[in-house]
Amino acid sequence: MACPYFMPTERLEQQLWPHPPRLPLGYGWKGYCTAPGHDGAQPTTDQLKDGCNLGYAGCCARLPRERTWDAVRFSLARDGDRRLWLHYVCEIQYRPGEHGRLEFDTVSGQWSTPHRDARVQKMAECYLESYLRRKAKGI
Repeated sequence: MACPYFMPTERLEQQLWPHPPRLPLGYGWKGYCTAPGHDGAQPTTDQLKDGCNLGYAGCCARLPRERTWDAVRFSLARDGDRRLWLHYVCEIQYRPGEHGRLEFDTVSGQWSTPHRDARVQKMAECYLESYLRRKAKGI
């Protein structure tokens, strides 16, 4: 579950976690904050490790008191011949607040069904990238 205000930009090559493939986005990511009043703020390494990449960052000073979601979670629903389907859940207080399915066309390399929120969509792209890297390595 990643923080819903985290906008990942690139894979984090630094090994901050013992098992990076188990992370919510399939790997650790660098990025910036999109919380109201803090858009573009660069998280510290500790914030990336303990909050941005994990969600439920109650100790983060940038996290709005009133928010729609606390964390975003993804899972691979199906890996078909021409399509990949991801399920997503946007959680609030450890419960589903919104959920759905995103669809990626592997032939065109385009999302057939993207998410309307740019942050969630970018996280889905990161999750998919991590999945495809592991799949190519046979992990």
